[in-house]
Amino acid sequence: MNIKRRDFLPLAGAALVAGYAGFSSRKTRPSVVAGSSPVAVVKASSYADDLVSRMLEGIRQCKLDVRGRSVLLKPNLVEFDSATCINTNVAVIAAALEVFKTLGASQVVIGEGPGHRRDTYALAEMARYRTDISKFDAQFVDLNRDDVSAVKGFADRDEIYLPNSALRADLIVSLAKMKTHHWAGATLSMKNFFGLVPGSVYGWPKNELHHVGIDRSIVELNRIFHRSFAIVDGIVGMEGNGPIQGRPKPAGVLVMGGDLPAVDATCCRIMGIDPQKVEYLRTAAETLGIIDESRIEQRGEPIRTVRTNFELIKEFRNYRLA
Repeated sequence: MNIKRRDFLPLAGAALVAGYAGFSSRKTRPSVVAGSSPVAVVKASSYADDLVSRMLEGIRQCKLDVRGRSVLLKPNLVEFDSATCINTNVAVIAAALEVFKTLGASQVVIGEGPGHRRDTYALAEMARYRTDISKFDAQFVDLNRDDVSAVKGFADRDEIYLPNSALRADLIVSLAKMKTHHWAGATLSMKNFFGLVPGSVYGWPKNELHHVGIDRSIVELNRIFHRSFAIVDGIVGMEGNGPIQGRPKPAGVLVMGGDLPAVDATCCRIMGIDPQKVEYLRTAAETLGIIDESRIEQRGEPIRTVRTNFELIKEFRNYRLA
């Protein structure tokens, strides 16, 4: 059943009606992940670099074909503080917009549903998305306020309501930020899908995901949104008390791939984090992708040449990669 945002107003605070046909999410991945996965690591020393060329290089190394497909670019737009680097840099989003149009996608839009701020457009203004991306508003959908449909099965819940713009996209590109996270250890391409959960249904800061459990919610969202590709903005990441109150940490890379657990595991290794100690990655490795380094086809820069240890808060210091 397709539900308009305004139709949720009478349901606020009440039990949601079960039994909607909605979208099914149960048969989305094979039960056993076999083979290997390519992940490209491309150097980019600053946001003034030719990011279009860098992205095209990584995408071609991963053999992604988007011709005739609708693409939703999902940045990490969370909060704003001019003293640090919380969000995906606008230069990365602008480059991705040009790249996927150049590669022949039938439609390319940007979509985000911030978990803290209710006024998504004001936040996009502060992050310079609206000023630095031509015709931004015409290419953007606020996923917090998009029309929604029911998807059957989410952890121990019977269903979850998700935005139609995301459900109908042929490909979701997670334009994540390379950051530490004070509860998950790291927040990368998979955790970025929290912004696909509509605040108009679940409120701010989307505590339903915390009630289910952060790590479990990450895995469930990636099971549902399995038609995905990742481009992680590690040009300047965040270390310490991320994802909001940490410090800028230059890493000088873009990390790309279609196996998001493999991408996140590679990012962790670049950050000096052992991916085997990150709970959501251990869980995802069972059904969604690969985190074993021996099964990741590393393309572009070797990890050893770009590794730069991110500072970790004391609760996660035992996550340090040897």
